[in-house]
Amino acid sequence: MLKGIPPIISPELLKILCEMGHSDRIVIADGNFPAESMGKNCKVVRCDGHGANELLDAILTLFPLDTYVSHPVSLMQVMPGDTVETPIWDEYKATIKKYDERGAATVQEIERFEFYEQAKQAYAIIATGEKALYANVMLQKGVI
Repeated sequence: MLKGIPPIISPELLKILCEMGHSDRIVIADGNFPAESMGKNCKVVRCDGHGANELLDAILTLFPLDTYVSHPVSLMQVMPGDTVETPIWDEYKATIKKYDERGAATVQEIERFEFYEQAKQAYAIIATGEKALYANVMLQKGVI
């Protein structure tokens, strides 16, 4: 056990967060995201049973968002014609505001297939048990 580390952060995830450098990206993926196929060239961490926002909150206690880019947080845009609501995005923005004074201004939406392409280049993908649709979020690491 370590002091100050949220208990939801596994040793494997802590190691990955530590290894990441400035501008590396990590995806917190919902339960429908194809984490294993998208993560063939990166590290995939299983966090089944945990929600995406609780992991976001825990990660942001340790992880600075990049201040050298306008939008260090990316969400997967809802596909045109989909009538899905995304209330989890408001939860994400509230969580981000706790750790970064820019708050919702850090967030951008990326078209679904472009999100997939960027996810393939991420340092790591965290596969969660999140049931909300379009709950995928990508973070770009900053400096301390």
